[in-house]
Amino acid sequence: MGLLEIILIAAGLAMDAFAVSIVLGLSAKKVKHAIVPSAYFGFFQTLMPIIGYFAGVYFASKIQDSDHWIAFILLGLIGAKMIKDGFSKEENNINSLGHMKMLILAIATSIDALVVGITFAFFEVDIYKAALIIGIITFFISISGVMMGNMFGAKLKSKAEFIGGVVLIAMGTKILIEHTFA
Repeated sequence: MGLLEIILIAAGLAMDAFAVSIVLGLSAKKVKHAIVPSAYFGFFQTLMPIIGYFAGVYFASKIQDSDHWIAFILLGLIGAKMIKDGFSKEENNINSLGHMKMLILAIATSIDALVVGITFAFFEVDIYKAALIIGIITFFISISGVMMGNMFGAKLKSKAEFIGGVVLIAMGTKILIEHTFA
């Protein structure tokens, strides 16, 4: 898996954090309102793929013959959920940056990164480099989400989740095609 694929996966994974950051931006008044969620999201988006990777390495030899199908299904399910959430009319009201709320949001938005980390275990991926790229991209996308949410409101939330879902489904399909027909 090359750098471009990792960057695209990172951007797709960051869309959940971006969508939540937009909502946080609706009530942002200070610079810390952009930095705090971005730091939480970036940290957990870095940590979760590493945890997933080592869990995947542990199980990789047991499921090596079907790893591309597992990657396709996992990325497809995450992508489909993100697309579904993009069409949801449910509004989140997130007005505080308390530690517990940010911790829950950061974990919730990075569960898909954990699953992606599992898929990375099946391919030749430098997990620390990939996780760092995912975390940095998430950090900066989250900052932009807070700022955009502050400027434009909730209109961007559904589009971000939809696009992130499409990217993850496309990456899963690419992995499946490469390993099925290679």
